[in-house]
Amino acid sequence: MARPGVWLWLGKRRRLLPATLLFLAAVIDLVTPADVSAAALYAAAILMAAPLLSLRGTIITGVCALLIDLVMFVHFGYHRSPPEGSELAMVVTVSVIAIFLNRLLYHLQVQLSSARDIAVAVQSAVLPDPPKASGSLRFAARYEAAQRDAQIGGDLYAVVDTPFGVRCMIGDVRGKGLGAVRAVAAGLGTFREAALQEPSLTDLVKRLERSAALETQQPGSETELEGFITGVVAEFPRNEGQVRLINRGHPAPVLFLPDAVRYLEPSQPALALGMGALASGPLSVDTLAFPEGATLLLYTDGLTEARDEKGVFYDPVDRFAPSRYTCPDTLLDALVADVHRHTGGRRTDDMALLAITRTPDNT
Repeated sequence: MARPGVWLWLGKRRRLLPATLLFLAAVIDLVTPADVSAAALYAAAILMAAPLLSLRGTIITGVCALLIDLVMFVHFGYHRSPPEGSELAMVVTVSVIAIFLNRLLYHLQVQLSSARDIAVAVQSAVLPDPPKASGSLRFAARYEAAQRDAQIGGDLYAVVDTPFGVRCMIGDVRGKGLGAVRAVAAGLGTFREAALQEPSLTDLVKRLERSAALETQQPGSETELEGFITGVVAEFPRNEGQVRLINRGHPAPVLFLPDAVRYLEPSQPALALGMGALASGPLSVDTLAFPEGATLLLYTDGLTEARDEKGVFYDPVDRFAPSRYTCPDTLLDALVADVHRHTGGRRTDDMALLAITRTPDNT
């Protein structure tokens, strides 16, 4: 089996393939006896032009194939089999079919591009990019859906600058399809509203809990069967150099410090949002130091459940050195590229990443 690099190399030169086939067909016709014809290669070149070239390119390929085939008949004095009439008719027929396929594929591509534009608009409305900065905090986010043509799925993130400090959330809806997108929209709407209204981080999470419980009870909801949303809510009080975290059944965030990289496991495990009725006791808030130069990485399980060809899970703590990246955008670019190398480009789940870096106030 050819390596991915071979297919990438061919993909960049795909427009040359029809001309290459025509050249090979002409060479084969010239070096073989008169009763041997490369008509199949002429037909293949024309049909290959349909998805790879424009309408003009497809027509030119068909005309060139017809002319080359006709020249070969003249070169061999019309002593070929099959007769020139039937072979030339075949080339013309295949050219007409290729033109039809080219137009069909063009209109399908237009529809696909329109759908992608709509998906981008939906993503911008439901899952907008976070602000670049707030005070000493810098933000960056990335989202990759499991379906390559999708722009949004069941993962969510948000950053809200509030009177109580900057509040961030990342979450993962346990569901698929449009129902998951609806749950994402509902969760983000609740978070943005409650983050501005609730002075307590625990009260904010209680609002999210009620919203998730109501959403999972809606008839036809994709989350109805799954019944929960995992998430981490973070709060950065102003001028305190701290971060407060509430983790509701979500993968532990990663803290990048100048001298260490480590997971921030919750001091007390908690059930996911939407399952609060099964829990007892108050919510646990973890308060940790967040000094200058520190970066907090919030992510969904599409990151840590990404596997290589041997089935080994991706581990950002093992693969990244302390103090290497001081810009959240640079960190996420390196992280996404490293995940792609680890998996060989395969994706089986949505992946959302949100990085927050504390820098000196004057940067």
